[in-house]
Amino acid sequence: MNLILLAPEEIEHSRLARIHDPRRLRHLKEIHRARVGDRFTLGVEGGGIGHGELMSLSDREACFSLGALDAPPPPPLPVHLILALPRPRMLARSLEHLTALGVKQVTLLHTQRVEKSYWQSPELAPEKILAHLVLGLEQARDTVMPTVTLAKGFRPFVEEQLPALIEGRRGLLAHPGMARACPRGINEPTLLLVGPEGGFIPFEVERLLEAGCEGIHLGPRILRVETAVTALLARLF
Repeated sequence: MNLILLAPEEIEHSRLARIHDPRRLRHLKEIHRARVGDRFTLGVEGGGIGHGELMSLSDREACFSLGALDAPPPPPLPVHLILALPRPRMLARSLEHLTALGVKQVTLLHTQRVEKSYWQSPELAPEKILAHLVLGLEQARDTVMPTVTLAKGFRPFVEEQLPALIEGRRGLLAHPGMARACPRGINEPTLLLVGPEGGFIPFEVERLLEAGCEGIHLGPRILRVETAVTALLARLF
């Protein structure tokens, strides 16, 4: 926890913050081994970052005296990631990694090779998704919460949502066997599409290319989704 992320309702009169949830209290005690008088980096969700001094710590509450929380969060990546829904374990890790890297818009998409049972996973509950996003923000010292949307049908997504999403963006379809290597160091609004384990099926690839996406690859190795996404983002931006 490189940053203590505060909800607006946890701040009193702009100068005092109280947190009560067991996870953060446990982290302060067991990982930071916090003591009264220690200074920590804090940020308010959707707002600025600064420092605060620990005034008290118990099993039920931590109280901080706040300085100015006016430093901006790190800049976001100019990308909307369309990610075929990974298996639940991988989804949890992926959301944390993507958030830490600065992705602010994520769409989880159903494709042919996505198991239908994945959509029933408890990891898709809003509170579970939020918990992983918070962990990513704390890791990266960021305060701006990503938006995660669900697209449970491939055809409706391509026909009804993709045209608006790709407008004004460079659409990149990451898939093994594409003709072009992944570009490096771009700085333009981008729509990045990444398939499931095993990749998109040929029909899906055709439809995405017809919609205006450019096919790109990362080389001859087949990577796990979480590895591929991290490598793509690092190379692109």
